[in-house]
Amino acid sequence: MRHNPMTMHFVALFFLAAAVTAQSQQDVQGSSVIIKSVEAIGYQVGGGATKVDLNGTQLVSQASGEAKVEAKSGATNIEISIKGLVPPTTLGTEFMTYVLWAVSTEGRTSNLGQVFLNKSGDGKLSATTQMQTFSLFVTAEPYSTVRQPSEMVVMKNSIRKGTKGKIFVVNNYPLMKRSEYEKMGNPLALTLDPSVPLDVYEARNAVEIAKSHAAQKYAPEIFSNAEGSLGMTENSLASKADKKVIISTARQTAQFAEDARALSVQRQQEERIANEREAAAATAKAEAEAKAAAEAAVAKRQADEEAQRQAELAAAKEEVLKAKEEAARADAERTRKEAADLRAQLLAQLNSVLQTVDTPRGLVVTMADILFASGKYELSQDANLKLARLSGVILAHPGLKLRIEGYTDSTGNEDFNLKLSGQRASTVQTFLVQQGLRQDDVTSTGEGQANPVAGNDTPDGRKKNRRVEIIVSGEAIGTRIS
Repeated sequence: MRHNPMTMHFVALFFLAAAVTAQSQQDVQGSSVIIKSVEAIGYQVGGGATKVDLNGTQLVSQASGEAKVEAKSGATNIEISIKGLVPPTTLGTEFMTYVLWAVSTEGRTSNLGQVFLNKSGDGKLSATTQMQTFSLFVTAEPYSTVRQPSEMVVMKNSIRKGTKGKIFVVNNYPLMKRSEYEKMGNPLALTLDPSVPLDVYEARNAVEIAKSHAAQKYAPEIFSNAEGSLGMTENSLASKADKKVIISTARQTAQFAEDARALSVQRQQEERIANEREAAAATAKAEAEAKAAAEAAVAKRQADEEAQRQAELAAAKEEVLKAKEEAARADAERTRKEAADLRAQLLAQLNSVLQTVDTPRGLVVTMADILFASGKYELSQDANLKLARLSGVILAHPGLKLRIEGYTDSTGNEDFNLKLSGQRASTVQTFLVQQGLRQDDVTSTGEGQANPVAGNDTPDGRKKNRRVEIIVSGEAIGTRIS
């Protein structure tokens, strides 16, 4: 449940081009995240609803609130109520909204939604998560579609008397450094127009932040989508289009911009690593050449010890060969680790959109039957939104391949089920290609009643069997579709 956006005025600064370049170069030099520890709470499934406190941090000490949490089989419902939060821009002109997060005991974060405030600084939000054990906290963010929480944590959960749950400590709690979003330079103040949806300002903010990380240079293919989407948003706003259309396009813009920012940071880090490797190789080469010259000089001066020199040269060659072998092994291990890290990152990103599991075939994303009209193959609005987000994740990782497989339960005519499953898979394929994926990278097939994941003798089992699976693979994550 969403509430009306903040109507209070905020101040936002925009970047100077020179400051943008300097900031992006500075951020690339080190890690973009910091790691913290936080308390998580394990909620009992079926134990009914319970409440925890939400306490303000040093950033907004006067803020208070509570969260009503009810863990059920398959999902956990969360309802929060907050009082006394200040406008986010008072914490920094780069921050325009608040976001509620859940972090698992493994440190996996999940964006649960945007928290809108009224004029008094009060707000509410209802959300759902697949987690059962997690920590809840609220952060100030530049836009609502961020994939990782910022270090500007304004509220944290805390067990109160009567809370039904067990405390766990999360030691690998990742927060995005403020410098990833910080705006610099332009002193021009801008007062928000209450008639303009907040999502529009967030979209503009997201594009400017992507620029600050040189997304035009390092992620031009996605950044161009962000700029184009922003242009559509501005046109819709100027033509006074339906507010829902404006908000939807603005949110799409913010997602494209966030993808471009993240990819730009990643590619700049890769560039820095490559440069460091080249420098190290040049140093190693110079050292090897110096060593060879020294050995040649010794050999020339000590001709009468030719036999000993030959032995020393053989030993030196053996050392060089050993060093090369060790370097080759290190490179192979680094490549394997990079693929594993990317696979884990992609798994987390896809899981934030749709249920995803890691299998030998690749990362399997499952679209439930409810995302289609009953007995039909048209995508629901919710399916379109989820697939649009999924396409953004895939586009951020070039080289990935998608195989889309449609399945049904065993009810009804087998030929009809095979045709329907193929139509659903083809519809998903068409939508993803329209989102920018390469036609050659996306295939689809209907499997009908084959490969059930549950028994067809119960309604719940049949519901699980009615699905579309998207298998994501590629050499970048160590898997290829057979």
